[in-house]
Amino acid sequence: MTVETSAPALDVRLEEFYAALQANDLVPLWQVSSDLMRPAPAPRTIPYLWRWATLRRLAELAGELITIERGGDRRVLSLANPGLAGAPFASSTLWGAVQYLGPRESAPGHRHTPAAIRFVMEGEGVWTTVNGDACDMRAGDLILTPSWCWHDHNNASDQPMIWFDGLDLPTVNALDAIFFEPYEPDELQPVLGHGISERMWGGRSVVPVGVDPAANGHSSPLLVYRWADTDAALDALLAERSGPLATISYTHPVNGGPALPTMACEMHRLVPGRRSQPYRKVGSSVYVVFRGAGASIIDGQRFDWSQGDMFVVPSWSTLEHEASEASDLFAISDRPILDALHVFREELLDQPQTVDRVFVAKGDA
Repeated sequence: MTVETSAPALDVRLEEFYAALQANDLVPLWQVSSDLMRPAPAPRTIPYLWRWATLRRLAELAGELITIERGGDRRVLSLANPGLAGAPFASSTLWGAVQYLGPRESAPGHRHTPAAIRFVMEGEGVWTTVNGDACDMRAGDLILTPSWCWHDHNNASDQPMIWFDGLDLPTVNALDAIFFEPYEPDELQPVLGHGISERMWGGRSVVPVGVDPAANGHSSPLLVYRWADTDAALDALLAERSGPLATISYTHPVNGGPALPTMACEMHRLVPGRRSQPYRKVGSSVYVVFRGAGASIIDGQRFDWSQGDMFVVPSWSTLEHEASEASDLFAISDRPILDALHVFREELLDQPQTVDRVFVAKGDA
């Protein structure tokens, strides 16, 4: 004969049961499954845009007020996505920032496990030394500082330089894999030569035989990707294919994979007056407007941009671009990690988005 438990008695037992779970650091799945397993990604990262006019003005002010110190410090303004509760990250997986180096300044050497890229916004006469290779920097160039490579920055000119920094730091931090070490005893590395990696690995489709490409781990042995080559490749691609945009990826010259194993780097050239097909993918991206003007529509929100502006696209957000003049957008993403884990997914959509709101940046009139 089964004895039924009365409702009040059952309530008491359930209360005791849940209290015991909490006391023993246990969580019942049936209470949290809807938060863990969703039909589609629900990122905390939100679409957002930072104006170049604001970034440049505040970077210059930092140059006047803030000195560069020994160790981990750089004169860097990090893009802090408002959806990430004050964390200094552009997205939950990507770091984006602007770095300012004044005339005749040097930023001391260090190394760290997060990999980094530098995309030059303006200026020349600066070089980043990576494991002794002084990589000269000019507008439109992409410079790699792979994981655990020594690097410092040097300005021999009488003008400041500003560039975009992109790192996989949020991902490496989430994996509890951050290591950092200042270069000692000196502040700067000895320069073994300028453009060593370019001379060895810079030929298109030509690589040296008998030279180990793994000096930088799994990252590209080519440390500098010149704007002149990028520009020519985009022109050639547009000449051969019709469409609203042309996209190239910066790749490892030996294995054809991404230049860095944790971050994809791309350049998108937009044709004025045409709108790209709606697209979404797993993983976030940070875009930098190298030149031009136009707009991007992210999940129905229109973001108008011009030269120098930077914006973030969250994971699985529907994205379209349209340019009002010839435009080039540099972008980083976390796709290589997602590819390696076999969880990357992408989708082209048939219908253009309806714009239901227009983004207004802080400081816009």
